[in-house]
Amino acid sequence: MAKIIAIANQKGGVGKTTTAINLGASLAVLEKKILVIDADPQANSTSGLGFDPQSIENSIYECIIDDIDPNEAIISTQLNFLDIIPSHIDLVGAEIEMLEIQSREHIFKRIISKFEDKYDYILIDCSPSLGLLTLNSLTAANTIIIPVQCEYFALEGLGKLINTVKMIQSSLNKELAIEGFLLTMYDSRLKLSNQVVEEVRRHFQKMVFKTIIPRNVRITESPSHGLPVILYDAKSKGAISYMNLAKELVANNKKRKKK
Repeated sequence: MAKIIAIANQKGGVGKTTTAINLGASLAVLEKKILVIDADPQANSTSGLGFDPQSIENSIYECIIDDIDPNEAIISTQLNFLDIIPSHIDLVGAEIEMLEIQSREHIFKRIISKFEDKYDYILIDCSPSLGLLTLNSLTAANTIIIPVQCEYFALEGLGKLINTVKMIQSSLNKELAIEGFLLTMYDSRLKLSNQVVEEVRRHFQKMVFKTIIPRNVRITESPSHGLPVILYDAKSKGAISYMNLAKELVANNKKRKKK
């Protein structure tokens, strides 16, 4: 049975999609069976893994609104062990259309139940809002990874997200836990970056991943080639950091299973 991890933060530009693509790819290199669900109308995970969202026939939108078999929406990527359910611009209107659907907060859970036994990890790339799509993602997930950029206002809005997690824990998904806070866009030369690392670790302590994702040109360039950074430049700092994150995630989950 897959471990379902939502990657969420209502702030845009913190590295959600970058993490969904590159953590997924790194776990696939470790020969874990991975599915990325692109639940963001911007469809950046879809294009970042080499697919044109405009030419997609079956996306997460059709799974939600047209009730198609989600297995028909799964696409294999260039990397063995890594699949994706793509997104489409139509997803913008899905939140309004979902209001008509019964048990609308559990739509993703119903969709995922049809294929979760095929994968080791399912990563959901959430939209940068706390709307119905993100609510669905968190209701379906076992845990949540919260990317936090090492920049000014890093902690802004995190309280609201944590309150949302608590609300979901109390009403929709009692099992939901925080997998970890992931520090992204780190620049060791900047005093501010180091201050943010200290502040986040002071606030959240053991809940923060040891691995920190640096600012890296190769990470920035790789989506324009439709490749995860590990296929674009495996020796880059960005690729090595995401591989370290994948190993840390797997190790953490092994420890939890033993307890």
